[in-house]
Amino acid sequence: MRIGIVTPVLIQHPATRGPWEAAAGIDEVAAIAESADRLGYHHLTCSEHVAVPTAVASERGGTYFDPLSTLGFLAARTHRIRLATQVLVLGYHHPLEIAKRYGTLDRISGGRVVLGLGVGSLREEFDLLGATFAGRGDRADDALRALRASLGRPNPTYRGEFYDFDDVVVQPHAAQERVPLWIGGRSARSLRRAIELGDGWVPFGLGLGDLTEMLARTTVPDGMAVVLGTSRPLDPAAAPDTAVRALTRLRDAGATIAGVTLAATSATHYCDQLSTLKHLAQAVDIEFD
Repeated sequence: MRIGIVTPVLIQHPATRGPWEAAAGIDEVAAIAESADRLGYHHLTCSEHVAVPTAVASERGGTYFDPLSTLGFLAARTHRIRLATQVLVLGYHHPLEIAKRYGTLDRISGGRVVLGLGVGSLREEFDLLGATFAGRGDRADDALRALRASLGRPNPTYRGEFYDFDDVVVQPHAAQERVPLWIGGRSARSLRRAIELGDGWVPFGLGLGDLTEMLARTTVPDGMAVVLGTSRPLDPAAAPDTAVRALTRLRDAGATIAGVTLAATSATHYCDQLSTLKHLAQAVDIEFD
């Protein structure tokens, strides 16, 4: 199992946000990214919401940095760590838009992009953006097939139910021959979608017991990433045994990658926590670059 970080500051969810994050900015995020990169963490994340309704923001949070510009900035400050969108909402974008924009990011970062992609659930945001909410699952499946046919190709061609294109040039395109597609969601269908159309599954909003049962009922292909998150922020300095137990439980549940949230009081403290967690994780044979 590897470990990636759910990057602080970029998403300020009421359940996990530390008080220090409200005043932090991109310089603090960059320092954390540089530390995670130096220590050999697998990936960092940035999610997507364009405009969250005020009533919803009290539950989900209202701060969501734009992933393309943010990951582009962090790409220039790091060398090895993977840059994961967790997640882009497929219904908000044409597949060629994603292929061009994130293919460019993949090329300038040296092939480090991981595309976390989801169907989306916030109807109000779909309506605001003029995106189609009804039937979004079928449209997302077609978008995933179109993306697979487009990423890393200068002249993509695709014929599908919702998307149809040929005789086009997409330059620059992704440096990776196969950009990893991690499928987000919380349903059995999202897991099936990940197996059929993606390279990984990154569920959210499910307890570890539910995740363990879902994975036990499914034959996960060799090489597919199963990215499971911690249920609450880890504090490796103050509660090392708890942190190790949490990581071990994720691995036992079938995680190939753990996406962790860390308790911290500042960006400097967060970097210290990254170092402490690596030391603890290596003691139980968790890998780092």
